[in-house]
Amino acid sequence: MEKLNVLKIGGNVIDDPRNMEQFLQDFAAIEGYKILIHGGGKIASRISLDLGIEAKLVEGRRITDAESLKVVTMVYAGLVNKSIVAQLQAKDCNAIGLCGADGNLIKASKRPVKAIDYGFAGDLDNNSIAAGSLKKLLETGFIPVFSAITHDGNGQLLNTNADTIASAIAVALSPYYGTSLVYCFDKKGVLENIENEDSVIREIRSSDFESLKEKKIIADGMIPKLHNAFQSINNGVREVYIGKAAELSFLNKNLSFGTRLIQ
Repeated sequence: MEKLNVLKIGGNVIDDPRNMEQFLQDFAAIEGYKILIHGGGKIASRISLDLGIEAKLVEGRRITDAESLKVVTMVYAGLVNKSIVAQLQAKDCNAIGLCGADGNLIKASKRPVKAIDYGFAGDLDNNSIAAGSLKKLLETGFIPVFSAITHDGNGQLLNTNADTIASAIAVALSPYYGTSLVYCFDKKGVLENIENEDSVIREIRSSDFESLKEKKIIADGMIPKLHNAFQSINNGVREVYIGKAAELSFLNKNLSFGTRLIQ
């Protein structure tokens, strides 16, 4: 079975041109099949403020009203996505920029209103990823680069958590490839002490997750990240790593990289 690497890059790294340049260089150097999913939350929040639209987040998840949806679509699927694709092309990495509506590759459903109304937020299910079509795209030699914008099949764009998209893609393609899922952001991994960059927890089992949340070691945006990671492991993905984007080359060289998540 051939190997596939599914990588997700966060908004904090995208904000730093030097770190982003190094990450894309290391991503381009990864051999074999690969897919990149990117966020862009910091940029979207900044542009929202410039436009007088207040960004609202609950446990790391964005509340997407109609005006916010316009902003995140422009930023994620436009500015950030095409900038990444252009930089990868400069590194001889034949990237193709996509959102979920392109090729009907990722179909989502609008999140039901319960205790919180998330607005135009899209949720995924087991049939959301068009795995066969995505597999064909990979095998033509293109490197898919996905923004966090999906659609509902009825003409409505939706904002979907990029960590969730990465997890869903990795799971959907795991029957065809030996799939690794790698979350890259601005920390060295999951930290036991947020003030100490070197306090990386090298390995976390699913049984440790609730305890770490209760102790507030895992909080805010890290909660959905780890939730998606463990769901991936339980559904066919070989391994999940969370680590620093600037250290991606460590993983390429089989050196210790970030936090490894296991069952």
